[in-house]
Amino acid sequence: QVQLVESGGGLVQPGGSLRLSCAASGSIFRISAMGWYRQAPGKQRELVARITSSGSTNYAESVKGRFTISRDNAKNTVDLQMNSLKPEDTAVYYCYAEAAVSGRPWRYDDYWGQGTQVTVSS
Repeated sequence: QVQLVESGGGLVQPGGSLRLSCAASGSIFRISAMGWYRQAPGKQRELVARITSSGSTNYAESVKGRFTISRDNAKNTVDLQMNSLKPEDTAVYYCYAEAAVSGRPWRYDDYWGQGTQVTVSS
């Protein structure tokens, strides 16, 4: 299986920055895409940013120009640099990975971290 551990959440004032990090470990054969979702209270989980193993990225419209996703394929890590944070960015942020495990290299499943809270407030 694959375990994802996030770090870097916290409380920040509007206009501030935070960097989230996520490390994947376990019986990993290959990770195709990694990314971040978020879920605010009373709302559905939404995609924030995604990056493929070749470096292609896509972002939610609401974070374009403010957030940057990056990835280290060798270390199986993904980061999310969040700048110019707004109160509406407040949510639990979840790391995810589309991964195949050793012994089942043909099958890709989604794996999730436990989530990290980001609160943007003055």
